Amino acid sequence: MEAVLAKYENQINVFSEFLEDLPDTDEPVWVLGECYNAKTEKTELLSDVHSRLWFTYRKKFSPIGGTGPSSDAGWGCMLRCGQMILAQALVCSQLGRAWRWRAEGGQPEEYHRILHCFLDRKDSCYSIHQMAQMGVGEGKSVGEWYGPNTVAQVLKKLALFDDWNSLAVYVSMDNTVVIEDIKKQCRQASRESRFRPRPCGWQEPFTSRETPEQACSHTDGNRATTCPHSHSDWRPLLLVIPLRMGINRINPVYIQALKECFKMPQSCGVLGGKPNLAYYFIGFVGEELIYLDPHTTQSAGEAEAGSGVDDQSYHCLRSPRRMKITNLDPSVALGFFCKSEDDFDSWCNLVQQEIQMKRNLRMFELVENHPPHWPPFVPPTKPEVQTTGAEFIESTDKLFESEEEFEILNV
Repeated sequence: MEAVLAKYENQINVFSEFLEDLPDTDEPVWVLGECYNAKTEKTELLSDVHSRLWFTYRKKFSPIGGTGPSSDAGWGCMLRCGQMILAQALVCSQLGRAWRWRAEGGQPEEYHRILHCFLDRKDSCYSIHQMAQMGVGEGKSVGEWYGPNTVAQVLKKLALFDDWNSLAVYVSMDNTVVIEDIKKQCRQASRESRFRPRPCGWQEPFTSRETPEQACSHTDGNRATTCPHSHSDWRPLLLVIPLRMGINRINPVYIQALKECFKMPQSCGVLGGKPNLAYYFIGFVGEELIYLDPHTTQSAGEAEAGSGVDDQSYHCLRSPRRMKITNLDPSVALGFFCKSEDDFDSWCNLVQQEIQMKRNLRMFELVENHPPHWPPFVPPTKPEVQTTGAEFIESTDKLFESEEEFEILNV
């Protein structure tokens, strides 16, 4: 009975909640670069929101590191938001922005591959297990609350092990995006073509000693396939820009620029929220942000042998949540996805026109060349991963530790 209730929990009062949260308005509704009329395009708007992969707290998964927590309730919300922004990039890369999820099933194989990469299992590339354990290298114990910048660093490292998607994750520093560095990273010589049977976490589990690289690059006789991006001249880019747009609350001078980010076709959402409450922001209407909320605890999804996972619980069929932009915590991370070099060049032009030229106080800097006073840029390489074991929090005082340090923008 519990399983049945959990399956349909997020489908209760779908349309009544939506009417309450998003009443008819003449204001355009922007969702990840797409614009909707709330009065005449409500069905299309709902379909777009429901198609985003929704990752929430889960319980009853295998203990992290073998003896660690079996639920991330209370501490994993920012990790779940990180999963959502990365999943959006993978969906855009493999399926395209126009792809829509259908509740009746019949999804393409690439969709199931992406979903399996995020299952709550130690052998899935971007599982809560892998993210929590990689976070140890960023100074975060398993069970400790993360901020947007730390999650971005974890995603950057884990993506290095994912040969199927071959995604380049660039995390800006000091509020500065360097075009030269990004092009150097995305034009990196293609990794050697690897034969692999399935995406990370597909079907049977792997051994407990496997690294994330092994979890993403197994072979299985005649079922092997090659990485689709192995010979590409440009690796698809997930650009993450951690910012602090104020001291205690967002400075109003940044609000319009933040809205412009959601209008860009390359928009991949924003990581942020309120103190110790992380949300995945996907758009805005008027003076309110639209977001997916990870603070729902569901049982861990399991893949049935020889078939895909029941994906109903990975799509939020309830109404999208809203909050006033002025209530946003100033620590955020902007996300953008650029599938090609032309796409990235177009994004640079939009930033220059809509953010840098029109705003007296810029959200971030976009520069052509690597700053001479910075250390030389070296594209990230796979870190040393010796074990899938984990370190655990030393005390409950660390469980909801405040956001890590950011450079404060001039306000």
